[in-house]
Amino acid sequence: MARCEQGYLCQICGLEVAEITESDLYLRYVLGETPPEQLHLLPDVHIRCNPSMAQYIVDAAFPPVVCDGPFAKTFLDAAYVAEEEARVTRGWRRLQELPTLGIPIIDYPLTTARTDSESEPEPRPD
Repeated sequence: MARCEQGYLCQICGLEVAEITESDLYLRYVLGETPPEQLHLLPDVHIRCNPSMAQYIVDAAFPPVVCDGPFAKTFLDAAYVAEEEARVTRGWRRLQELPTLGIPIIDYPLTTARTDSESEPEPRPD
């Protein structure tokens, strides 16, 4: 297949990230961590190839991923881990729904992610 006919290639394993539902880049977009204008510029990896993010997905449909080293959630504050598990799992579930929603790409991010990233700066007092 010609390069232009391929999707993103995983920067870790080198295989094609064939579906949006397995894309770490799009998961980060859904979570509000990646601006839309950067999607076509940034490299991608499979969600499972990024254990530091994948370890926070807690869903029966996603086999657990263990992250080794200092970023392993076993070494982190329990409250932070619980927050990240809720946030990242919610984003992953949204990512799984996207192919069936028929919505424009600008509406992919979670509502809270859009609200946080689109908030107006506070006016400065004169």
